[in-house]
Amino acid sequence: MILSALFFSVMSLLVKVAGARIPAVEIVLVRAIVSLILSAWFIRRAGLSWRGNRPGLLLLRGLFGLGGLICFFWAITQLDLASVTVLHYTNPIWTALIAAAVLGERVSVRHAIALLLALVGVSLVSQPPFLFGGEGHLPLDAVLVALLGSVFAAAAYVTVRKLGTSEAPLVVVLYFPLVAVPLVAPFAIAHWIWPTAFEWLVLIGIGVSTQAAQIFMTRGLHRLPAGRATAIGYLQVVFATGWGWLIFHDLPDRFGVFGAALVVVGVFFAKGTVKRKQENAGSATA
Repeated sequence: MILSALFFSVMSLLVKVAGARIPAVEIVLVRAIVSLILSAWFIRRAGLSWRGNRPGLLLLRGLFGLGGLICFFWAITQLDLASVTVLHYTNPIWTALIAAAVLGERVSVRHAIALLLALVGVSLVSQPPFLFGGEGHLPLDAVLVALLGSVFAAAAYVTVRKLGTSEAPLVVVLYFPLVAVPLVAPFAIAHWIWPTAFEWLVLIGIGVSTQAAQIFMTRGLHRLPAGRATAIGYLQVVFATGWGWLIFHDLPDRFGVFGAALVVVGVFFAKGTVKRKQENAGSATA
């Protein structure tokens, strides 16, 4: 899950570069096509069937993932990135609640505290105007769409967790581009802007980094309870802060540094809960 957060942060960095001129729906399409090609190649090498054992649930996973991505990208065009980040990273809360309702996973007090620490840390790192002041008010429709995208992402995470008992990670990853390409292509073609050579490299990089992130995320969700596993995704904000310093020379202020520390504390607080649970399970098995 930590590697997944790292590669997702790389994807976000590249999306920021490409989005300066390329429409969001076009970025989604190219990302999905690259992911489709890589997924098909990996599945063929592994000798797996692309159909999977539960195609209905796999298609649902693809729809949830696509819905979350479209909402997230659209919200970025309407809101400042800091506000979208805070709204999007409410998804571990929705994940824990959906997993409790659908999978019967228990939300412990320790896990709730870890999520709270991480969420406060994300807020301090990104410092959205609607929490820290600033001129103007955020449009309600954009805020609701961003939150809806977070719920879609949470539903996708829980679906991946559910599929962990019956599907190979590569097959689960395949179904996002398998659903996304035919649904997004008509809209992308209608608003197509031909990328430059550099932009093509950036777009391909988005697809490759997303593929790596999806594979690591799927493997992580197959091994950890969904709510705790996605809490580690908060590290993406820490990685993004590092990219901002290295690439754009944006140095975090004292709030950002303290927020990053809270994110790390929250992640390892949740990780400690998982470790003890796995140790207890191992002792019981022995």
